[in-house]
Amino acid sequence: MVALVLPRLLDARAAARRSSAVAWRNIDTLGTAYWLVLVSGFLEPVFYLFSIGVGVGALVGDFTLPDGRVVSYATFVAPALLASSAMTGALAETTFNFFGKMKYQKLYDGVIATPVQPFEIALGELAWAMLRGSLYSAAFLVVMVAMDLTTVPRAATALPAALLVGFAFGALGMTIATFMRSWQDFDLLGSAQFTLFLFSGTFVPAQAYPDLLRWLVEVTPLYRAVHLLRGVALGAGGGGWLVDVFYLVGLTVLCLVVASRRTSRLLYR
Repeated sequence: MVALVLPRLLDARAAARRSSAVAWRNIDTLGTAYWLVLVSGFLEPVFYLFSIGVGVGALVGDFTLPDGRVVSYATFVAPALLASSAMTGALAETTFNFFGKMKYQKLYDGVIATPVQPFEIALGELAWAMLRGSLYSAAFLVVMVAMDLTTVPRAATALPAALLVGFAFGALGMTIATFMRSWQDFDLLGSAQFTLFLFSGTFVPAQAYPDLLRWLVEVTPLYRAVHLLRGVALGAGGGGWLVDVFYLVGLTVLCLVVASRRTSRLLYR
């Protein structure tokens, strides 16, 4: 039994080491300008929170949750903006940057000359995207706690949930990047991303939409992310969180498999 299990454990350990090398390569090449990109990515949801959550919230007034609790509109909107922030950070790394490295820099052509495999490239790039996403999520949660929009224990619980959201969108973005033909395709991605941002229960509950549109909204990945983080950050939702978790885990696994196979096909053709 040991003779069968030990080689697999050693292979898994070696794969993890090679994936971490891909992630660390991104850290080693960071420049000063990149930190400005990180700061701008964090400020975007914060500006939305103040302009819409607080500004429009002053006109909306208190907001009633599906479980009957009354909260401020900013409290309702903030977890959705946290989900959007996790999505934006993950997609930025695994679409634009991944596509550029693969198609124009030809970085991965050199990487596969080493023992690193396409699946390990995908896992390493996803890990790096998650490092960026975790910085966004942690900083935004600090803002939420400072504004009394959630409690410290709930924020601590929401952080791993936000990381799961980032993993799912990172894997999805990497899969999308393997199908892109040129930079012009990013216009379509931007439109799709903004549509999700507007119609995923971010500013109004999904129950406000007509039945057909509500059904379409509830099967989108950002809605599941918003529903999960709103439930965790506000202490609502009950067992419905499990549906969100299984959805996001399944999306992550499926997209990682597709992304690694597509990457392998593109690199070895």
